[in-house]
Amino acid sequence: MSNPFVRIVEPLDPKQPLKKFFNLGKLEDVRYARLPFSIRILLEAAIRNCDEFLVKKGDVENILNWKVMQHKSVEVPFKPARVILQDFTGVPAVVDFAAMRDAVKRLGGDPEKINPICPADLVVDHSIQVDFNRQSDSLQKNQDLEFERNKERFEFLKWGSQAFKNLRIIPPGSGIIHQVNLEYLARVVMDQDGYYYPDSVVGTDSHTTMIDGLGVLGWGVGGIEAEAVMLGQPISMVLPEVVGYKLVGNPQPLVTSTDIVLTITKHLRQVGVVGKFVEFFGPGVAQLSIADRATIANMCPEYGATAAYFPVDDISIGYLIQTGRDKEKVMCTKRYLEAVGMLRDFKNSSQDPDFTQVVELDLHTVVPCCSGPKRPQDKVAVSDMKKDFETCLGAKQGFKGFQIAPDRHNSIVKFNFEGCDFELAHGSVVIAAITSCTNTSNPSVMLGAGLLAKKAVEAGLTVKPYIKTSLSPGSGVVTYYLRESGVMRYLSQLGFDVVGYGCMTCIGNSGPLPESVVEAITQGDLVAVGVLSGNRNFEGRVHPNTRANYLASPPLVIAYAIAGTIRIDFEKEPLGINASGKKIFLKDIWPTRNEIQAVERQFVIPGMFKEVYQKIETVNKSWNALDAPSDKLYTWNPKSTYIKSPPFFDGLTLALQTPKTIEDAYVLLSFGDSVTTDHISPAGNIARNSPAARYLTSRGLTPREFNSYGSRRGNDAVMARGTFANIRLVNKFIDKQGPQTIHFPSGEILDVFDAAERYKQAGHPLIVLAGKEYGAGSSRDWAAKGPFLLGVKAVLAESYERIHRSNLVGMGVIPLQYLPGEDAGTLGLTGRERYTIIIPEKLKPQMNIQIKLDTGKTFHAIMRFDTDVELTYFHNGGILNYMIRKMAS
Repeated sequence: MSNPFVRIVEPLDPKQPLKKFFNLGKLEDVRYARLPFSIRILLEAAIRNCDEFLVKKGDVENILNWKVMQHKSVEVPFKPARVILQDFTGVPAVVDFAAMRDAVKRLGGDPEKINPICPADLVVDHSIQVDFNRQSDSLQKNQDLEFERNKERFEFLKWGSQAFKNLRIIPPGSGIIHQVNLEYLARVVMDQDGYYYPDSVVGTDSHTTMIDGLGVLGWGVGGIEAEAVMLGQPISMVLPEVVGYKLVGNPQPLVTSTDIVLTITKHLRQVGVVGKFVEFFGPGVAQLSIADRATIANMCPEYGATAAYFPVDDISIGYLIQTGRDKEKVMCTKRYLEAVGMLRDFKNSSQDPDFTQVVELDLHTVVPCCSGPKRPQDKVAVSDMKKDFETCLGAKQGFKGFQIAPDRHNSIVKFNFEGCDFELAHGSVVIAAITSCTNTSNPSVMLGAGLLAKKAVEAGLTVKPYIKTSLSPGSGVVTYYLRESGVMRYLSQLGFDVVGYGCMTCIGNSGPLPESVVEAITQGDLVAVGVLSGNRNFEGRVHPNTRANYLASPPLVIAYAIAGTIRIDFEKEPLGINASGKKIFLKDIWPTRNEIQAVERQFVIPGMFKEVYQKIETVNKSWNALDAPSDKLYTWNPKSTYIKSPPFFDGLTLALQTPKTIEDAYVLLSFGDSVTTDHISPAGNIARNSPAARYLTSRGLTPREFNSYGSRRGNDAVMARGTFANIRLVNKFIDKQGPQTIHFPSGEILDVFDAAERYKQAGHPLIVLAGKEYGAGSSRDWAAKGPFLLGVKAVLAESYERIHRSNLVGMGVIPLQYLPGEDAGTLGLTGRERYTIIIPEKLKPQMNIQIKLDTGKTFHAIMRFDTDVELTYFHNGGILNYMIRKMAS
């Protein structure tokens, strides 16, 4: 049957034959005209796939009637145009694909049916670490060590790029996935198979939302869900509410895009946007560059929304030209968007669509700020930083407290570094990192940092040598314009040499601190500080020895590095005193907006982007030299500690197994609020006394060869042992931080993995209790895979972050949610009870189910399978089992 919604249009490109695009042909229909622009893209995707599995005319009508349907939990399918992956999540995805091919073959099917059917780009950006800094050859040394550690993983990825069609690998050293997507991969409008349609994307990284700033609808999903999308399965989602975020006014001269996004993050956390789209509108949007918008969209996971969408306008079109895209294609893009009513004029209020709710921010009210010390939403004005930190020192242990005794607030520890004596105190900065696509994608803040560095050096200011400084740009373009504008040498003089092109400190790949610094921090039990231009600062994420971590703009990262402490009031205290004895204040060296814009206009030009990206797939000689097998089925090496066939599909048959009641489950862990995926499945260093370390040692590895948890995600034996292994884990069963729990049958305190193994050997199922925002943070699917392998059958929480709930569904782990107004406290749950979770024969989305305790108490909870499709996955034991059965049959 032909698609009833296809229209023939005049050629958008005179050199090409007639083109078709998907549209209702009813642009005058008031329903379409009032839809939020983000919902229009969902509509276009549904129309495009109208004849395919799970996409029907009724789905199109439901989306068209969004205004009526948004509150009715209506299930709609979404089939994005593309998928992007980074290597920490991409390696386990390719491992799963390889294992799925084996499983399909065992079940009598064609293994090559396991293959991406939509374009999938995997950018290797998570492996490089800051092992070397403050050296002219730091970049080369870090890249060499990256290949030494990860050669086996990289060979596996190269095999994947040859074994699977539509899978492209962007080699290490190219940049950060979201910046590469923004500057190079994104199309805005797809021109494929004779059709025009809006570009859209999902990615195996929560900050995929960065591309929303360019007008491409995108968001992060777990690797499990992304794999299904790559195999042709639409995402099943509840038609979202859309919060309109109105921007008015102009930013003050000293305010950066970082200050704006940290302000928005705090605001939207207070509004409550989990599971919703946020769409920006209002005249203030026209004051923001695409890089500014991308910064705001990047931190969408930190304020909890699914997407943070900026519709395409003329500034978006100009950005495509600035970044070296083909001008003729860009003009076709513009004409298409005009034809379908999707080119936005933010100054024209008549174009403002209907929203579920509208909130407003006057950009003129934004002030310079940071966020911390433990969460991105905890914004602090720079003028209040000193006072706020000193309050946190003595406050009760928590998101804004370290519980340091008052008589120790001014403790000082002396130490020696490279022959010189120094002092550390609470608040001393030991890491200062200009890092992350959140900010390095924005020329205004990067050039601002460079100009500030220039003025600082000329004023005679320096950074103490023990502070670990680093600059890790999101693409080679950044280095290009920093070098051409003449500011790179000043950054280097302050210690901010380029150390690599990747996520690095932002994801915890911050490398080691000097031993004497670590000893001083440990000796004084000091609250040492990391300052970074990243997007997350959860406990234990940035570095084990920095208990306080603040997110800040790149210029402020340099300012705090020069100051050497967070306990400074920049308005009243000097950054430093130069050799002439002159006090230098921050206001003396802060560049004006006019200065920054003048340099940006001169040096950020299309030729740079073209030169960098035309050779991006071939420029890495080490990658080119890798030798990878060419077989369609992967030959697993039983000696490998990086790549291992996972046990997820062992014993899988074509026949479905009826879900059974979970009887007499023990509670493995009991948590409070805001347990992140970093707590559940850490990505950073493998502690030497951990179960994962013991396993790797038993395989003949030394601690130097452990690498990180993130790099080991292709090996389930390591990752299961790394589940709940975060050193900052707070388990209510234990009176101190650490990755341990009580094994209730014996009463012993054990590492979490060891306790889970004991339960598994005795045949006891497990559950986890949690508070609000369970699973916040990164999209990592191992935060669901790991608990699954530990024997966790269900999680009972007050609320979930969107991606993690989807990942639990994808692994067949039941996400249960307390009824409104109830929690562990109101129900009197201690976690020491045994839980029987009644699974009825007939299930429906979001149904209430009964839970019985061995104490005789009974209560109800919501089973958070939100759609019929998610229930189908549950009946199959997870989404990948469903896809294997589908392909095999």
